[in-house]
Amino acid sequence: MLGDRLIDPSEGPAFAIRRPGGASEVVLVCEHASKTMPKALGTLGLDPAALESHIAWDIGAMGVAERLSDLLDATLISQRFSRLVYDCNRPPESADAYPERSEVFDVPGNKGLDQAERSRRAAALYVPFHQAVDTIIDERLAEGRDVALVTVHSFTPVYFGRPRDGFLGILHDEDSLLADAMLDAAAAARMERVSRNYPYGPQDGVTHTLKRHGLTRQIANVMLEIRNDLISGEDGQIAWAGQIAGLLRVSLDRLNHEGGRRHA
Repeated sequence: MLGDRLIDPSEGPAFAIRRPGGASEVVLVCEHASKTMPKALGTLGLDPAALESHIAWDIGAMGVAERLSDLLDATLISQRFSRLVYDCNRPPESADAYPERSEVFDVPGNKGLDQAERSRRAAALYVPFHQAVDTIIDERLAEGRDVALVTVHSFTPVYFGRPRDGFLGILHDEDSLLADAMLDAAAAARMERVSRNYPYGPQDGVTHTLKRHGLTRQIANVMLEIRNDLISGEDGQIAWAGQIAGLLRVSLDRLNHEGGRRHA
């Protein structure tokens, strides 16, 4: 172990909050927003190309999330360090929270981590990040506000050598209310290549944030996956944020009209 402190105070907190007083019922979360490595861990033994690639972060996701935050006046909570150090969409007991291999890349700095190092990383990154999400959601529910949890991700267009031709995945776990409404809205808008639980689904262990914050409170929740070549630049981020904002407005209006909202 490299000492008790993983993140030096000079590196700032584990998470960032944009528009903390946002008026929207939407609370945005971006777990894989950053490729930044804590100074204490160096590069985890990876070369610069790997550290720029999709294994280190969700390319373009933060740009879309920030624009969604501004379009909707929605609070956004984002992780400030790489998913390779700790994947905040996985619980501490999951081996995938500290990946030894990501797609075709070995991650030498994650090989054979002992429980003490896993606990150190979880305490430094997972715990404060999810506590921030807990606090924001619970404060709003205590005020009697509706809350809809929306997590923003991106996926690589080629995975293990196989192309993925979808544009947008709308993912859900056991509660599909918001996902169903968004899929209907996308079909009505004639959006192309939009699919349910694509390119991953609950069986792949990707819905931890939805389960921890959405299902436990019985609030509307959905996970978005956008193909990263579509949002790697500013123009694509602006375009997709606009389309997704439209889907969310229509879908939440529908849920509110139908009285399908519920919380614990």
